[in-house]
Amino acid sequence: MSSAASGSVISYPAPLYSNLPIESQFYKPNFFFISAITLGQQTIVTTSVNNNFVIGQQVRLIIPPTFGTRQLNEKSAIVIALPASNQVTLDISSVGMDAFVNSSSTTKAQILPIGDVNSGQINTNGVNSNLEFIPGSFQNISPN
Repeated sequence: MSSAASGSVISYPAPLYSNLPIESQFYKPNFFFISAITLGQQTIVTTSVNNNFVIGQQVRLIIPPTFGTRQLNEKSAIVIALPASNQVTLDISSVGMDAFVNSSSTTKAQILPIGDVNSGQINTNGVNSNLEFIPGSFQNISPN
Protein backbone atom coordinates (compact mmCIF):
# COMPACT_ATOMS: atom_id res chain seq x y z
CA MET A 1 0.00 0.00 0.00
CA SER A 2 1.42 3.41 -0.92
CA SER A 3 1.85 6.12 1.69
CA ALA A 4 -0.66 8.34 -0.16
CA ALA A 5 -3.27 5.60 0.12
CA SER A 6 -2.72 5.33 3.89
CA GLY A 7 -3.96 8.89 4.42
CA SER A 8 -0.69 10.82 4.67
CA VAL A 9 -0.50 14.24 3.08
CA ILE A 10 2.09 15.02 0.44
CA SER A 11 4.13 17.94 1.76
CA TYR A 12 5.24 19.59 -1.50
CA PRO A 13 3.58 21.55 -2.96
CA ALA A 14 1.39 22.46 0.01
CA PRO A 15 -2.28 21.69 -0.68
CA LEU A 16 -4.55 24.74 -0.48
CA TYR A 17 -6.33 23.44 2.62
CA SER A 18 -2.96 23.21 4.44
CA ASN A 19 -1.91 26.76 3.53
CA LEU A 20 -3.66 28.66 6.34
CA PRO A 21 -4.14 32.43 6.12
CA ILE A 22 -1.71 34.65 8.02
CA GLU A 23 -3.20 35.66 11.36
CA SER A 24 -1.53 38.37 13.44
CA GLN A 25 -1.94 36.54 16.77
CA PHE A 26 0.45 33.84 15.47
CA TYR A 27 3.37 36.27 15.17
CA LYS A 28 5.35 38.06 17.80
CA PRO A 29 5.92 40.83 18.66
CA ASN A 30 2.24 41.76 18.87
CA PHE A 31 0.46 45.08 19.25
CA PHE A 32 -0.30 46.33 22.76
CA PHE A 33 -2.59 48.91 24.34
CA ILE A 34 -0.83 51.89 25.94
CA SER A 35 -1.65 52.67 29.57
CA ALA A 36 0.88 55.50 30.12
CA ILE A 37 3.55 57.55 28.35
CA THR A 38 6.43 59.24 30.16
CA LEU A 39 7.64 62.25 28.19
CA GLY A 40 11.27 63.33 27.99
CA GLN A 41 14.45 63.17 25.89
CA GLN A 42 13.53 59.51 25.38
CA THR A 43 9.90 58.44 25.52
CA ILE A 44 8.87 55.58 27.82
CA VAL A 45 5.69 53.76 26.81
CA THR A 46 3.93 51.59 29.39
CA THR A 47 1.63 48.88 28.05
CA SER A 48 -1.43 47.49 29.82
CA VAL A 49 0.13 43.99 29.89
CA ASN A 50 3.67 42.63 29.57
CA ASN A 51 4.93 43.09 26.02
CA ASN A 52 7.29 41.05 23.84
CA PHE A 53 9.24 43.79 22.06
CA VAL A 54 13.02 43.57 21.78
CA ILE A 55 15.75 46.18 21.59
CA GLY A 56 16.10 47.25 17.96
CA GLN A 57 12.43 46.61 17.15
CA GLN A 58 10.80 49.30 15.02
CA VAL A 59 7.36 50.34 16.31
CA ARG A 60 4.59 52.81 15.53
CA LEU A 61 2.40 54.68 18.00
CA ILE A 62 -1.32 55.09 17.32
CA ILE A 63 -2.78 57.65 19.70
CA PRO A 64 -6.37 58.86 19.17
CA PRO A 65 -6.96 62.57 19.99
CA THR A 66 -8.84 61.85 23.24
CA PHE A 67 -5.65 60.38 24.78
CA GLY A 68 -3.60 63.58 24.50
CA THR A 69 0.00 63.44 23.25
CA ARG A 70 -1.34 64.02 19.73
CA GLN A 71 2.18 64.87 18.58
CA LEU A 72 3.19 61.19 18.92
CA ASN A 73 0.33 59.85 16.80
CA GLU A 74 1.62 57.90 13.76
CA LYS A 75 5.26 58.34 14.84
CA SER A 76 7.62 55.45 14.29
CA ALA A 77 10.57 54.76 16.57
CA ILE A 78 13.15 52.19 17.59
CA VAL A 79 13.02 50.39 20.95
CA ILE A 80 16.28 51.32 22.70
CA ALA A 81 15.65 49.88 26.19
CA LEU A 82 13.28 47.64 28.14
CA PRO A 83 13.10 49.13 31.68
CA ALA A 84 10.30 46.75 32.78
CA SER A 85 8.35 43.85 31.29
CA ASN A 86 5.50 46.21 30.39
CA GLN A 87 7.62 49.20 29.29
CA VAL A 88 9.70 50.20 26.28
CA THR A 89 11.97 53.18 25.87
CA LEU A 90 11.80 54.76 22.42
CA ASP A 91 14.31 56.98 20.61
CA ILE A 92 11.79 59.86 20.36
CA SER A 93 12.24 63.15 22.19
CA SER A 94 8.83 64.12 23.52
CA VAL A 95 9.92 67.20 25.48
CA GLY A 96 7.18 69.83 25.49
CA MET A 97 4.46 67.56 24.10
CA ASP A 98 0.96 67.30 25.57
CA ALA A 99 0.58 64.85 28.46
CA PHE A 100 -0.90 61.39 27.89
CA VAL A 101 -4.41 60.98 29.32
CA ASN A 102 -6.25 57.69 29.75
CA SER A 103 -9.56 57.83 27.91
CA SER A 104 -12.66 55.66 27.73
CA SER A 105 -12.68 55.98 23.95
CA THR A 106 -13.55 52.77 22.09
CA THR A 107 -10.41 53.14 19.97
CA LYS A 108 -7.48 52.59 22.34
CA ALA A 109 -3.97 54.04 22.14
CA GLN A 110 -1.64 51.35 20.75
CA ILE A 111 1.99 50.54 20.12
CA LEU A 112 2.55 48.09 17.28
CA PRO A 113 5.51 46.55 15.47
CA ILE A 114 6.15 47.68 11.91
CA GLY A 115 9.30 45.79 11.10
CA ASP A 116 12.93 45.83 12.03
CA VAL A 117 16.14 47.57 11.17
CA ASN A 118 17.94 44.29 10.38
CA SER A 119 20.75 45.07 12.77
CA GLY A 120 21.46 41.47 13.74
CA GLN A 121 24.60 39.64 12.72
CA ILE A 122 24.56 38.01 9.30
CA ASN A 123 27.11 35.27 8.70
CA THR A 124 29.32 34.91 5.61
CA ASN A 125 27.08 32.23 4.11
CA GLY A 126 24.13 34.62 3.81
CA VAL A 127 20.88 34.84 5.70
CA ASN A 128 19.54 31.45 4.64
CA SER A 129 22.07 29.52 6.71
CA ASN A 130 21.81 31.84 9.73
CA LEU A 131 19.59 30.13 12.29
CA GLU A 132 19.42 33.13 14.64
CA PHE A 133 16.58 35.62 14.49
CA ILE A 134 17.57 39.18 13.70
CA PRO A 135 16.62 41.34 16.70
CA GLY A 136 13.21 42.87 16.10
CA SER A 137 12.17 40.54 13.29
CA PHE A 138 8.78 38.88 13.37
CA GLN A 139 8.68 35.27 14.55
CA ASN A 140 6.00 32.77 13.63
CA ILE A 141 4.54 31.27 16.83
CA SER A 142 1.62 29.53 15.10
CA PRO A 143 0.39 26.34 16.78
CA ASN A 144 0.44 24.60 13.37
